[in-house]
Amino acid sequence: MALSDHFDVRLRTVSKSFGSVDALSSLSLELVRSEITVLLGPNGAGKTTAARVITGAIEPDTGDVEVFGVDPAGPDGEQVRRDCGVVSAKPSLYDRLSGLDNLRYAASLYGLGTGVEAEARIVEAAKQFEIDADLHHKVGGYSTGMKTRLALARAILHRPRLLLLDEPTSGLDPESSVAVLAMVREMTADDRTVLMCTHLLSEAEGLADQVIMLEGGRDLLNGDPQSLSQRFWPSPSIDITALHGPDLDRMALWPEILSYDRVEATAHVEISDDTSPADIILRLAGDGIRLDSIMPFRPSLEDLYFAVRAERRAPETGSDETPPVGESPKSGRGELDRSRPTARSAQ
Repeated sequence: MALSDHFDVRLRTVSKSFGSVDALSSLSLELVRSEITVLLGPNGAGKTTAARVITGAIEPDTGDVEVFGVDPAGPDGEQVRRDCGVVSAKPSLYDRLSGLDNLRYAASLYGLGTGVEAEARIVEAAKQFEIDADLHHKVGGYSTGMKTRLALARAILHRPRLLLLDEPTSGLDPESSVAVLAMVREMTADDRTVLMCTHLLSEAEGLADQVIMLEGGRDLLNGDPQSLSQRFWPSPSIDITALHGPDLDRMALWPEILSYDRVEATAHVEISDDTSPADIILRLAGDGIRLDSIMPFRPSLEDLYFAVRAERRAPETGSDETPPVGESPKSGRGELDRSRPTARSAQ
């Protein structure tokens, strides 16, 4: 069956086990052409296994996989792999060779030969990832960031239609991470489809056209960030900070306030669709409450992650109580951690 023109990759109820460990469990996903899909999840969630299933490096136990309309583990799998560029979390490079020789060797493996066209592609890729000035240096002297850029340049030499990036910013400093992620975004401009695996929520923020959150080989969340936000926060929400936080608690009884939660001096409130933030400000000011700030609430991927985990966990605990949304514990760069709490308490 031919794949839709809209999708380059489709997995349907794919499962894969290694011994007693379920790496993937009935995973279904679709990668939209020329978009960035980010697979998010803690270590061991199944991200790398999903990427290997897509390239045909491993065959699923059950389920269907289509990449460009072809089964990557089937007899036409080599056709799929020719159209894929892969950057692993720790790319294998030849430290004793120069960057140029690494790319020349890769070009020969891709069947590009050693002629003028191959050299032109090497120069083009090196310039795109800003390593052209260092191509004649040995890779052993490259920084971690430069090695990542070299691996990205190598991955696009054969002009693949699909790029699979496994933790592309692993080991990079914040400045280099930002630069690499900006380059990832640029790659979709060439009509490439990108699948990026990461355990850092902050990396997907503002980059992902589609987010798939994995845990234990299952998808917790799947969709574009805007529609996912509307699913969990369908009504407008605002964060209000007062000079004296308890003064805001009267809002909990107002009919136009659909939900209310306060932490110290800041209250997170969900308001009815026919109410504007200006209405709230005027009423509070009329009550003599001195406000410090009022900001529209824009949920982050971290907010989404903890909201969906709370939703999934509620049936298991038999509780109808849903932790207040709008805030989750912050730690470092937004790394996913199964042990982190999901609720906040008003003080």
